[in-house]
Amino acid sequence: MQSLKAQILEILSQDCRTPLERVAIMTGANLEQVAQTIDELERDRVILQYSPVINWDRTDKERVEAMIEVKVTPQRDMGFDAIAGRIYRFEEVKSVYLMSGSYDLLVLVEARTLKELALFVSEKLSPLESVTGTSTSFVLKRYKQDGVIFVGESTDKRMAVSP
Repeated sequence: MQSLKAQILEILSQDCRTPLERVAIMTGANLEQVAQTIDELERDRVILQYSPVINWDRTDKERVEAMIEVKVTPQRDMGFDAIAGRIYRFEEVKSVYLMSGSYDLLVLVEARTLKELALFVSEKLSPLESVTGTSTSFVLKRYKQDGVIFVGESTDKRMAVSP
């Protein structure tokens, strides 16, 4: 059987707006246990943030997203952490991952325009002394993110009520 923490994390990862009362019913725990466990998970930085999945294509917000593969030279006694720390502090950077394979870091970036994104790569990222190469791929269309499908008709997951 999964621990209470694991159950709560699974529920909140599916829908972070699930009311505590519903989480208690789903886990079989009482409301106070659920609240204390969530507080502990937040305090221990297991839960870092509650975020919705947004289909930005259905909004008026102009934005360009790219995934940049970055080759770097690891720094002595600090490995990849130091250069990753420099990169993730840039405002345009949404995520940074250490990867296995042909490149070292995968950097997910967002900018208002293609020009702004290109300037980020050419003026901020590429000039870093540890960066030895980049390869940029632009996001053209999002099909699925965090388990949420973006294309096709939305389905109502509520149960039908018949008279």
